[in-house]
Amino acid sequence: MRTTRAQRLWRGLLVATASAALAACTASGGTAPGGTAGASGAPATGPAGAPSSAGPSGATGGGGLAAVPGVVKEIEPSVVTVKTPLGLGSGVVYHSDGALVTDAHVVEDQQKRPYKTVQVQFADGSQAPADVAGVDDVTDVAVLKVSRDGLPAPRYATGAPDVGSLTVVIGSPLGLDETVTAGIVSALHRNMPPSTESPHGAIDLLQTDAPISPGNSGGAVADANGQIIGLSEAYLPPSSGAVAIGFVTPASTVTSVADQLLANGTVKHAALGIVPADITAQTAQRFGLATTEGALVIDVNAQGPADKAGMKPGDIITDFAGAKVKDVTDLLAALRKQDPGQTVTATVRRGDSTQNLKVTLGDLGQQK
Repeated sequence: MRTTRAQRLWRGLLVATASAALAACTASGGTAPGGTAGASGAPATGPAGAPSSAGPSGATGGGGLAAVPGVVKEIEPSVVTVKTPLGLGSGVVYHSDGALVTDAHVVEDQQKRPYKTVQVQFADGSQAPADVAGVDDVTDVAVLKVSRDGLPAPRYATGAPDVGSLTVVIGSPLGLDETVTAGIVSALHRNMPPSTESPHGAIDLLQTDAPISPGNSGGAVADANGQIIGLSEAYLPPSSGAVAIGFVTPASTVTSVADQLLANGTVKHAALGIVPADITAQTAQRFGLATTEGALVIDVNAQGPADKAGMKPGDIITDFAGAKVKDVTDLLAALRKQDPGQTVTATVRRGDSTQNLKVTLGDLGQQK
């Protein structure tokens, strides 16, 4: 089978102690992750949960699965299927004037280059070309533009959902457009470590047990009130031994990135200007390090923010902007919360001494 860029993106990202790779949920022509059949097969199914919040019109009994039909009626017209030469994914109307949102990996080729245009199919079956207005690989969010007005734009949540509340997933898993699954929010603030294909990691995701399959990428994840709480991002395939473990890019991230892409074509992300690495037992033994906790600085960009602050290769970052750093994922999560131009304190261990360095963060986009 041909390995898609989306599948490679998530290969090697581990969840907790799981030994299997996370899989992006973009469908391709071959066998999907986890052994599920390709575009002509049936999507995976799984258990659905029962939250406590009330649903939109059509919901009964204070929410729960009784709310699902009402959520679907409200959200389904806003969900689209995105077709590219590599495969297909899903998307959601962002503004009524033709702006759509999806995952960046849905509209990129195997070299992470965004397509200029893709084909979009709406809920009513009609199709239209869409320009790829902008992508942000750090958050894996993209914006598309179609020449249509009056599109049904849903409401996007501004805060985090409650753990245990309803999630309704709508998208095109394995090419089966307008497919609905349901579950609950299993956890908040899930962080995935960086890899070769995803050097920035995946930060601050929602976890859900609503079944997510290849083709769901970029599709709607809604709550019982009919608000979009995020976009489908990735899942742990059944071959890993996981049961219904999926991940969602929160709506707050989607809207922030989409607004910047529409306004400027780029997104600002704080940059530290280092190459960090986790400290394994082997690394600690080889270099005589007293601990395996912290982010080891492998390289420092000349004249970058860390270099100007006095950070050096071999330093171990143990605290960043007030957050404890046990590994590189912790460092990336703390960095993602900052803005370019901010000055923060980085605590580093250098030999037997500890130093507090004042770092004025740069802009990741300006360092490319």
